[in-house]
Formats: sequence, structure tokens, C-alpha cells
Amino acid sequence: MQIATLNVQNMRLLKAGDTPYLHGAWDSDDPESQACDPIDRRLTAALLAEVDADVVALQEVFDLATLEYFHDTYLRKAGMEYPHRVCLPGNDGRGLDVALLSRRPVVGVKSHAAVTPADLSLEVPDGVDPAQPIFRRDCLRVTVGELTLFVVHFKSNYPDRAVAWRTRRLEAQALRTIVERSFDRPDEALWLIAGDLNEPDGNMGAARAIHPLEDGFSVDLLQRIPEAERWTYFDVHSGRYHCPDALLASDALGRRWPDAVPMILRKGLGREAARFDGARFEDVGEHRPHASDHAAVFIDLKGL
Repeated sequence: MQIATLNVQNMRLLKAGDTPYLHGAWDSDDPESQACDPIDRRLTAALLAEVDADVVALQEVFDLATLEYFHDTYLRKAGMEYPHRVCLPGNDGRGLDVALLSRRPVVGVKSHAAVTPADLSLEVPDGVDPAQPIFRRDCLRVTVGELTLFVVHFKSNYPDRAVAWRTRRLEAQALRTIVERSFDRPDEALWLIAGDLNEPDGNMGAARAIHPLEDGFSVDLLQRIPEAERWTYFDVHSGRYHCPDALLASDALGRRWPDAVPMILRKGLGREAARFDGARFEDVGEHRPHASDHAAVFIDLKGL
């Protein structure tokens, strides 16, 4: 089974009169030309078609109607068919939720958007409202065959870095607790955390907000990629390259597939991400059109 994760960058279903269309791969706080919107989404579909994964974890999908429209209008035209599609309401005020596409049946679908620190017996850090849900979007749990997936999109580093760090740390603690409570023996179960953890390189010195997930708890599959090649995102504001996208596996999964190495497909990134000198899709521009500001990450777990 091949599994992928992609932040599709602000995908929303909109209308011009009675005509539906998708918001392009650009952020609302950075005004961009809408003329590139349909090209962006065609490139998003082309990227996913090239990956050709059995299961795709998505971030920044507005709602199920958006996911359905993207699937029926763009993915099918690219030759892709995912009969199982999931996007549950999350907590992002802009409606940018996590989602899942799967060729295989999914069971045990569960949202954790309403989970609070009290539900998980977690201490609330300073600057975090104890009455608010923990996850800024959601933690979506689904089971596909033998594998249980946790699809997440943690708090970004803006606008306040210190508050964002504390929020992300709480999300990481919550996710670890949810995984631990989901299995009698978490280290022996087959599970995978997939998504955008929004952990920038060099954030807050040596301390990483997502450390609870890294502290001997999971196998970071992207660590199997040489460090120089371990980037999935180019920040146009700082000119820096980061790897916010993650595949964190259980010990059992890591042991069962010791030679499985994730692949990073950057063909849909804008040409401004100059560290990548490989071939891009023909319509990709300097900044836009592009498939997303994130690369796609995927791994093949043969025999699953």
C-alpha cells in the first residue's frame, strides 16, 4: 500500500454566480491573481496522479463538498478514482480541515476536533485557553486494512511564535496520548501519523514543539532521507527551506518495513524554490501557477 501526504494550500469551493470553482493554491492574507486558480488545481491533481498513492492524507481542505468537487472535477480528469473520501468539520476558523482519499475501504473514522486538555488529563500551558479544543484543525483517525492513520495539521508559527510553539506542543502531547489510548500495545500496533506538523527548522533554539512525538515514541520515516534532501517547503518570506510534512510510524511499522524510504515529489513547487533543479510540470511558474507551496511526500509499504 502506498501512502501519501500533501498540504494542498487553501483549497475551498467557491462560486462565481452559479458557477462553482476552487480557490487556487495561495493564502488569503497574500493577495494573488485568481486567474491562476484553475491551473493551480489542475497541477494539484497532476501531482497526486503522479504519486498514484492508495491512500492520501490531505491538509487545508475547506470541507467535504470541496473534496468531492476536487475529486470529481480534477482528479477524475487526471485518471484518478478514490471511492472513499473523508473530510470532517475541524476547528480552523477559515475551514481548512484535514481530509483523506482512499482506494481501499476505511473504517473507524473518528474526529478529535472537540477534544480538550481535560479530556486527556493534560496540563494547560501558559497562553493557551483551557476551554478551547486542543487541535487547531483536527486529529482524524481512520483505519485502512491493518493500518491506522492519524491525519493532522498542527498550528503554524504565526502570528506569535511563542504562543504557536506552546499550542503545537500541546497538540503533540494530545496526539501522543490519543495514539497511546488507541492500542493496548502502541509499540506493537501498525499506525502512522501523516500530515503537516508545521515545525520549522531551528524554531525556539534546540527545543522542538513536537518533541513528545519524537522522544522514542515514533520512527520518523523521513529521517531515512539524506538531510540535504529532507525538505518539503520553501518559505518565500524568509527564503528558507523546511520539512514540516511528516510520516511518523510506530515501532512495529518501522521494524516491518526497515527499507521503506519516503519519496518527496517537488514537481509542483514554484520555480522560486531553486534548491530543486529537477523537472517541473510544464505550467508551473516562478511563484504561481503551482500545485501547492508544499511538496508531496509518499511511501510504499509493500504487502500491506
